[in-house]
Amino acid sequence: MRLEKIKHINGTLLVVSGLHIGAGRDVIEIGGMDQPIIKHPITRAPYVPGSSIKGKMRSLLEVYYFINNEKTREFVVQGKPCGCGERSCPACVIFGAANDKKDITIGPSRLMMRDAMLSKIDQERFEKGELPMEVKYENIIHRVKGVAEHPRPLERIPAGVTFDFNFSFKVFEGDEPGLLDYVYRGLRLIELDALGGCGSRGCGQVRFDNLACDGQKIDLTSVNLD
Repeated sequence: MRLEKIKHINGTLLVVSGLHIGAGRDVIEIGGMDQPIIKHPITRAPYVPGSSIKGKMRSLLEVYYFINNEKTREFVVQGKPCGCGERSCPACVIFGAANDKKDITIGPSRLMMRDAMLSKIDQERFEKGELPMEVKYENIIHRVKGVAEHPRPLERIPAGVTFDFNFSFKVFEGDEPGLLDYVYRGLRLIELDALGGCGSRGCGQVRFDNLACDGQKIDLTSVNLD
């Protein structure tokens, strides 16, 4: 199969409400952060992993669109990403299929999502110590006493912080038209849903601004989800 072109998409990810993408911890220290966010191991600056954007996009697209495919439905009802590996499956073509028996004509995954790093202005603020992370305390409400119990700190990237993000999209000879449109729909669905953890509790509202594909502006608000 012949690679016809590689499209380049870039833009800005704006944090609208505190964003929590967890780093995980093997050991929780007394008085330490219960749920820290992921940070660059050297600079300690926060970033948004490309895998977080790509994974959330795929999960939303599969339950919104691709579940209509019988084989995709088979995986989704088990809570798994589609792995049918067939050329006719947009999910497997765009995102890849972890399946040793996949159709070899499907080729590599079309979407290459890169980590989103702090924008220049926010990187400068971070280096000057003017961009502290937010610590939000969550708790459990006792159903009888009506009081808060078991407070636990949740680290978040504060609202207003921006990240530069970009990704590439491969177009191979024979690909179905409209595959890239699903990616735009996926970004729009993330805006309408949430990114990262604790989305049902107010975290993770984001917006993708200044979006462009090979220099041509893309307006996600005009993307048709039907």
